[in-house]
Amino acid sequence: MHPGFAIALVFITAIVTIGIVLKSLIDARYRRGAAQSEELDANRRVELLSSENASLKSQLGRLEERLAVLERIATDPAERTAREIEQLR
Repeated sequence: MHPGFAIALVFITAIVTIGIVLKSLIDARYRRGAAQSEELDANRRVELLSSENASLKSQLGRLEERLAVLERIATDPAERTAREIEQLR
């Protein structure tokens, strides 16, 4: 084997190895950035869903109160309901 050929072969092998290592580092950095972005998106979705959940709980509480009033009106004797309405006037 010619000495120049051996040096060229070592040089080419070194360049290819460095290229593979650099590509691996770049891919790892990209995956880490994508994972962080997905985590932020997930956290934002949790915040939005928590906010919506609190709003729906509040709305449900108000509807339960209204339902209780309607049930009382429907089940109470008409005389008592009329008396309470008069008291409100």
